[in-house]
Amino acid sequence: MAPSLHPLVDNGLSAGDKNFAGGNLYCKCPAERIAVTLKSNIAHNHACGCSKCWKPAGALFSIVGVVPRDAVSVTANAHKLHIVDRQAVIQRNACRQCGVHMFGRIETEHPFKGLDFVHAELSDKKGWQEPQFAGFVSSIIEQGFNPQGMDAVRSKFQAVGLQTYDALSPPLMDLIATYTAKKSGKLSANL
Repeated sequence: MAPSLHPLVDNGLSAGDKNFAGGNLYCKCPAERIAVTLKSNIAHNHACGCSKCWKPAGALFSIVGVVPRDAVSVTANAHKLHIVDRQAVIQRNACRQCGVHMFGRIETEHPFKGLDFVHAELSDKKGWQEPQFAGFVSSIIEQGFNPQGMDAVRSKFQAVGLQTYDALSPPLMDLIATYTAKKSGKLSANL
């Protein structure tokens, strides 16, 4: 039996709308929900197997994308937010009550600084970019998943059209390497 990866993957992917303009994300509290407004669609949406990202109950993977930091604003109940781990590169702002991660922000020097990490599944709107790939797939083993089930995990992702990686997708890894090479002077800052 194939494992449950994430409801958005298990139930088949739905294509997003390339002209989608954004919307609100809400925590899972029954009342006094946190609202985070995104003024654009997300990019690089992907299934993530790392141990840090928020996942719905029973899911092995999160679904997370990025949006420009200046397109993100907390529009209701900001007082309920707290940073899960201040030492982490991505400072995940979560609801103190329900635990849902509303957005992750990078405050230190990093290739992705200026982009916030969000879970578009927390929106009541349709049209967000669909997942583009699965990253950090082997990381689920570190969280207790039986390594003998990894072929089934990768097969299930591939069956819905998602390539699997044990890091990020090649274009994102290229962005990180380019940033690092420019910072060290190995590449011209004008590239």
